[in-house]
Amino acid sequence: MTESVTILGGGVAGLCVAAELSGRNVPVTVCDPEPVPGPHACSWWAGGMLAPFCEGETAEEPVVRLGQESGAWWERHGTQVVQNGSLVIVLERDRRELDRFARRTEGHESIDGTRLAALEPDLEGRFDRALYFAQEAHISPREALEGLNEKLRTRGVNFSAEPGNSGGQVIDCRGLSARDRIPDLRGVKGEMLVLRTPDLSLSRPVRLLHPRFPLYIVPRGDGVFMLGATQIESSERRRATVRSVMELLSAAYALHPAFGEAELLEIGVDARPAFPDNLPRIRRHGDTLYVNGLFRHGFLLAPAMARMTADFLLNGTKPEVMDENHG
Repeated sequence: MTESVTILGGGVAGLCVAAELSGRNVPVTVCDPEPVPGPHACSWWAGGMLAPFCEGETAEEPVVRLGQESGAWWERHGTQVVQNGSLVIVLERDRRELDRFARRTEGHESIDGTRLAALEPDLEGRFDRALYFAQEAHISPREALEGLNEKLRTRGVNFSAEPGNSGGQVIDCRGLSARDRIPDLRGVKGEMLVLRTPDLSLSRPVRLLHPRFPLYIVPRGDGVFMLGATQIESSERRRATVRSVMELLSAAYALHPAFGEAELLEIGVDARPAFPDNLPRIRRHGDTLYVNGLFRHGFLLAPAMARMTADFLLNGTKPEVMDENHG
């Protein structure tokens, strides 16, 4: 394939597809109204956990399998990948939830309070059981987006605010903004917080099992933590509610009282693009290829989606996530 490719959308999906194609010597233009990554994009508010095994608690098998590609892909493309695993813990009143989570996932080790304290000294004495997923990792999403954007520019990828008329293949990676072309795409609202406290140190993401939504705390370094995230069936992208913020903060305080004195740096909200079964799709409508529906697995699944998209365009290899009704 020698024709140029125009990618609509400069979020995590669009940038990963651009990286995969440009790395195979395909001329690429990325079109996005905003020239650089920022809070306008859903992926700006992501947790950055590369945790395919934990996601298996609710996600389908392809998410677990394809997500295992993500760590090596991000590392190859210059992103710092922290490979310290992840932890799942539970409050005393919800002890049965940990057993349920363990039954529904793989790749973990059940550990006691002593082992937990060895992994995370600041949690010593607070929890007597946990699940340790040693093969998982995490990244800083904003640094990953900014680094990939800069790398693509250095590589010669063009960035434009508007699509031109250069012809060639068009790949639409606009997330929820593509709903006008993908009628079964829906929004799933997520709210998150960024906190800072000098009184707590964590080396890896910690999930606190919660009856209403998956709650996680991701260390960002220098005492900064990302706390998320709600999961609400809504396409609303700008308004965080008092209830959600209070529940997130209450859960953080339950994890460790140091969060009670933490500085609240950011409240973020956006809507994740998702199909009815929460699995991603590659679809073709006419001359346009759509890569969408990554749900809450953007940084986890975008590398595999990019690989499959490039393989399809260059080699004719049909992606396993190609929608048969639209292919």
